[in-house]
Amino acid sequence: MEFRSTTTQYWKTIPLFSAVLIIGSCVPLAHAKDNCYNSIYQFGDSLADTGNLILSGPGILSSITELPYGETYFNKSTGRCSNGRLVIDFIAKAFGLSFLPPYLSRLADYSSGVNFAVAGATALDASFFEKRQIPIITNLSLNTQIEWFKDYKKKYCSSTEDCEGHFENSLFVLGEIGGNDLNSPFSLGMSIEKVKVFVPFIIKAIRTALEALIEQNAKLFLVPGNLPIGCSPSYLSAGSINSSADCDDIGCLIKFNNFSQSNNHLLRIMLQDVQRDHPDVSIVYADYYSAAIRILRNPKKYGLQKNVLRVCCGKGGKYNYSPPLNCDRNATLCSNPKQYFNWDGVHLTETAYKAIAHMLINGKFTSPPLNMVNKNCRNPERI
Repeated sequence: MEFRSTTTQYWKTIPLFSAVLIIGSCVPLAHAKDNCYNSIYQFGDSLADTGNLILSGPGILSSITELPYGETYFNKSTGRCSNGRLVIDFIAKAFGLSFLPPYLSRLADYSSGVNFAVAGATALDASFFEKRQIPIITNLSLNTQIEWFKDYKKKYCSSTEDCEGHFENSLFVLGEIGGNDLNSPFSLGMSIEKVKVFVPFIIKAIRTALEALIEQNAKLFLVPGNLPIGCSPSYLSAGSINSSADCDDIGCLIKFNNFSQSNNHLLRIMLQDVQRDHPDVSIVYADYYSAAIRILRNPKKYGLQKNVLRVCCGKGGKYNYSPPLNCDRNATLCSNPKQYFNWDGVHLTETAYKAIAHMLINGKFTSPPLNMVNKNCRNPERI
C-alpha cells in the first residue's frame, strides 16, 4: 500500500454493536416538517463531535485542529475526529437536514438542530475520575451537555410560539457515550474485572440524561451502543495479545469484544426499563457493534482493503498505530483513506461511518427503521 507524508502539503493550523432493538411504540409526529424531523439534537463524544472540543480548547487532542483531519470531505479540520463526515452527518443529510453545528459555535445556524457532543466526553462527571486518579480528556461530560441543551431550549422557547411541538417532533441522538469512561482506565492498564465495576455507574448516568431530556419534552430517541473495542488498534496495540487464541477470525480481541457486548446488553435492559416508565416515548437502540462487525467481516463489499484493522493515519507498527493518538504532522498518511476502516487508531474513517449510518437509516440495525417513524420519513435521501 502506497503512503504519503503529512509533513509536506497537508499541514497548516486551523484556528478557531449484538441484536437490534426497538423499545416501545412510535410517537405520532403530527407537527413534523415535510423533511421528517424538525431538528436533530446530538449528545455524545468524539464519534459525534463536530467541533465543540476544539472550540473549548482541545488540549491533548490538539492534532484534530489540523489536516489531515477533515481532508476527505471538508478539505480542512472541523473538529471531527475523522478524515471526513460522521454518522450524524449522514443521518442529518438522509432526512433533509443540514450538518449540525457545534453548540459552542454561538453564531451558527441552528435551524436543523444542534450538536452538543464533545470529543473525549465521558458519561460520568469528572469528579468520578478525579477521586480514582484517572486522567480524562475533558470535563465536559454528558451532564454538561444536558445542561447546555436546557439553556438552549430556554432561549429557543423565548422566541417562538411552537416550543413544545418543535421538541416533540425532533430526533434526539443520545450517544454513543461511555466509551471514554472505559478507555481512560484501560489506558492505565486496569483489568477488565476492575473496569467492569464502572459500568453500572455509566448506565445510570445515561439513564439520568435520558430522563432529563424526557422531562424537557423530548419524545423520540436514537440511543447507540458501543463499538467493538476489541477491534480498535488502540487496544490491539496495547500488548493484550498473548496467543492466537486471544483473537477471533477477524483479528479482534475476544475478551474486549465480549466486554463491549455485555455493556450493550445492560444498556438495552436499562432502555427497556425507561420505556416502561414512559410509554408515550419511543426509544430506538442503534446497534453500532453489529454494524461494525458486519463491515469488518466483509471488507471487500464496502470497498475496504483486506488488512481491515490497519490504521490510515499513523506512525508504523503492525497496525500503523502507536499510542497516544498519533495522527499528527509527523504521521504517515495512507494514499486512499476510502479503503480504510480505521482512521487514527481510535476513530473510524468516513467510509466506515457512512456504512454504519446507511445500516441504521435503512433499518438493518435499528427496528423499526428510522425512515418509518413517521409518514414523512419513508424515503430518506441516498447517502
